[in-house]
Amino acid sequence: MKTAELIAANDFCVYHNVEYTFITSLHEAGLVEVTIINETVFIPQTELQKLEKLVSLYELDINVAGIEAISHLLNRVEKLQEDMRYLKNRLSLYE
Repeated sequence: MKTAELIAANDFCVYHNVEYTFITSLHEAGLVEVTIINETVFIPQTELQKLEKLVSLYELDINVAGIEAISHLLNRVEKLQEDMRYLKNRLSLYE
């Protein structure tokens, strides 16, 4: 992965005014992926959108366990919506 596609976790934390431990907690919970280069933690650009959503939940004073539960439920809703779209498309073939 190119370093141009990585954002330093410290820079992200300063920009969004969150503690560094928040990023490490999310990583330990398996909610975000990070890359470590020379003992510096970086966030891939592909994770930024997801991480910004999680920061907005954190700003509502929701702890990491709550964020983990909410994230799981949102992923399930997204999967159900995809399944519904697929089934609607299949159904339209028979109408």
